[in-house]
Amino acid sequence: MELLLRQHVILLLFLLTLGSGAVIKQSKEQKEAWGYVTVRSNAHMFWWLYYANNSAKNFTELPLIMWLQGGPGASGCGFGNFEEIGPLDVELKPRNTTWLQAASVLFVDNPVGTGFSYTNDSNAFAKDLSTVSSDMLVLLKEFFRLNKEFQTIPFYIFSESYGGKMAAGIALELYKAIHDGSIECNFAGAALGDSWISPVDSVLSWGPYLYSTSLLDDQGLVEVTAAAKKVMNAVNEGQYTLATELWSQTEEVIEQNTDNVNFYNILAKKSPDLKASKHENIHLIKLYQRHVERLHKDSLSDLMNGPIRKKLRVIPDSVTWGGQSEEVFLHMAKDFMKPVIHIVDALLAANVNVTVYNGQLDLIVDTMGQEAWVRKLKWPKLKQFSQQKWKALYVSPESSETAAFHKSYENLAFYWILKAGHMVPSDQGDMALKMVRMVTQQKHW
Repeated sequence: MELLLRQHVILLLFLLTLGSGAVIKQSKEQKEAWGYVTVRSNAHMFWWLYYANNSAKNFTELPLIMWLQGGPGASGCGFGNFEEIGPLDVELKPRNTTWLQAASVLFVDNPVGTGFSYTNDSNAFAKDLSTVSSDMLVLLKEFFRLNKEFQTIPFYIFSESYGGKMAAGIALELYKAIHDGSIECNFAGAALGDSWISPVDSVLSWGPYLYSTSLLDDQGLVEVTAAAKKVMNAVNEGQYTLATELWSQTEEVIEQNTDNVNFYNILAKKSPDLKASKHENIHLIKLYQRHVERLHKDSLSDLMNGPIRKKLRVIPDSVTWGGQSEEVFLHMAKDFMKPVIHIVDALLAANVNVTVYNGQLDLIVDTMGQEAWVRKLKWPKLKQFSQQKWKALYVSPESSETAAFHKSYENLAFYWILKAGHMVPSDQGDMALKMVRMVTQQKHW
């Protein structure tokens, strides 16, 4: 097994000047580590660890969080790190709401081919959740074997979008691996953010949600509902490839009726125009452009392929950050519309702590759709959970403005973050950080 490991410590006001003229600097000491793990033949996954940076506590006193991005094909080491929760933003300025205040954070570019992860063989791309999960287990086994100081630290998986679907599958396999003794890890729970757990429930909710926010009129609701029902019928018949094509068509119907509403925040500017493509499956390419390519904007790509690449010093010359993301997306296409509610049920039955969180302004995975699949759980304690009332949350004791609502029962919790879209940590960083502290300190259980 190949493992390339680099450790890097940025000292007070230490400047690393790179050939491109960019400068990376950080005002506090920040310990980092990164490397590759070969998870299968010709399949290499990149990880990047930031140790917790808390003035009052050592990293051994704080949990470890693994962050999983969506897509599939979006980079946690890139987008999640520099656009959402890492220590620096895309302009290399310190982020006030970095999750390193509350935990060490492990970013992983998965599935294979995402971000700096890569494959030398087109047959090595993952095609389903099972492969994604088994690949991650190989990486985690190696990570905890080499970083023994993290074996006893509470370990959480946090996720976003399609990353939530992957997180559910990985969490269940990790639970099994811990219990059969094949991995040493103090697994403490999984958090599923705006997650693609039950795609059809999301699609069916789009019309009612947009209508309730006055973004669809009566006729628009009729058209979107009709398109969504076609998706439902295809899923019910197990025709998942057709369901994916119909999902894309439903999004087009929505864009035509809403003047191109933004699927990630209904109050944000409209989604970017889609580029023409000669690919044989135009619907699949449109989905990629709408949901993955947008996370590889020029400023982030320039940063990752320039200063960051030079800093890391382990990226093969043949690998470009994001260069295989389209192939990752296309290879996973047949798995897109398959629900994983049964996996969440299995996690709850195993007494694994599960947190669901969602942004109020998200469309692609709106809260209405999330609540719909939660109601389908076969968990014996679902009735007691459903009877709990939403509790208002504030960013601080001094705040008079409600920032979120949450409820919980035993090992299931749900957070509804106000004024946030799909990327909750980007839109409401303070509340997201508070949620992280509540989840990892188990204050809602």
